[in-house]
Amino acid sequence: MRIPFMLAVLLLTHYGAAHGQQPDTVLVLAPDRVFDGTAMHSGWRVWVQGGTILAAGENAGIPAGTPQKMIALPGTTLLPGLIEGHSHLLLHPYNETKWDEQVLNESSAERVARAVVHAQQTLLAGFTTVRDLGTEGSGYDDAGLKTAIEKGLIPGPRMIIATRGIVATGSYGPRLKNTEHSIIRGAAEADGTDALIREVRTQIGNGADVVKVYADYRWGLEKNPEPTFSLEELKTVVGVASAGGRKVVAHASTAEGMKRAALAGISTIEHGDNGNEEVFDIMLRNKTAYCPTLAAAEATAGYDGWRKGIDADTKRISAKKKSFAVALQKGVTICFGGDVGVFPHGDNAREMELMVEYGMKPIAVLQAATAVNADVFGYGNRIGRIRKGLAADIIAVKGDPSQNIKDIRQTRLVMKEGAVYLYRQTQ
Repeated sequence: MRIPFMLAVLLLTHYGAAHGQQPDTVLVLAPDRVFDGTAMHSGWRVWVQGGTILAAGENAGIPAGTPQKMIALPGTTLLPGLIEGHSHLLLHPYNETKWDEQVLNESSAERVARAVVHAQQTLLAGFTTVRDLGTEGSGYDDAGLKTAIEKGLIPGPRMIIATRGIVATGSYGPRLKNTEHSIIRGAAEADGTDALIREVRTQIGNGADVVKVYADYRWGLEKNPEPTFSLEELKTVVGVASAGGRKVVAHASTAEGMKRAALAGISTIEHGDNGNEEVFDIMLRNKTAYCPTLAAAEATAGYDGWRKGIDADTKRISAKKKSFAVALQKGVTICFGGDVGVFPHGDNAREMELMVEYGMKPIAVLQAATAVNADVFGYGNRIGRIRKGLAADIIAVKGDPSQNIKDIRQTRLVMKEGAVYLYRQTQ
């Protein structure tokens, strides 16, 4: 049954076209409740025409005589399409193939073929936008994937791409014991202001919507994380990217790496394992958001044999819980992003569930995965809310995820820019 279903998804490019109605027909979505990106509403309807939200609320004021088609969604919650904040569509779970093996031994063709499947899985799970933070050795293949989705060649989420990522020379992998070999690196190496200026501009020229830099990495004597770039170097990256209208995100897990990233004006800090009160105070002052990637930490621990609920928390998971709690207490802006690719695409909701488990309220998690991500990433005028004039990126799930976050997995409708990719009738 799987093959016909996938073919149906590929063929179903627009609900109206599939049901023989005219392009100017207004679709009326009728769920039990609507989460608009900020708050939950009962009794709302949402009107969609073409790829845009025409109206939302109890009464649209649509002119009389306008052709309308009602889509009844009893027992569901309607939400903006979810925004995955930290994805790697060109990676697959490390318990299938280790990261080094993917970078060194999987061909570009294989990696892109996998990414096509990953994009489809992501979209069907209700994630209509992804911020994809690095191809990890696959060059600028994310730019081609993004273009293929935009042209309608393949189904997938809207992509905000970082292309190659930027690392300090010698800090990133893969690493071989025989150093005479020249190998593919997982990111672009650059050092000093001149080289960083050139590399940022190169990545923008090759399609980067956002620039990713590694403020620290596991290159210490004991393979422990240590800072890489100086504050001045990070400021250079931010300055050049900003001149090109791009935000900068930073991989940072150490307190010092996080501090430098925030002081440099970086938009979001990814991972943030060892954030403390001082660091989060700096982030608050500099309006730096935090993307904790809780699911990646638990996934990699599991691949190493850790048994959740049986074994004591690993050092990294303990640090994550502490850092996340301090960020919540301080009121730091928290984004949603799981570092998916470390764990399976389509299972993105795992991060949302862990955010609740670690102490965040379900409604705040829904906000993080919609309006907060949209605003922080610079797309709040296009996506992330159920609001007149925004893109018709809309999903429906059975139940109420503001009460039980696991309901976010019960997808019944997935619409991106007015095109319906999944529709399951509800009772």
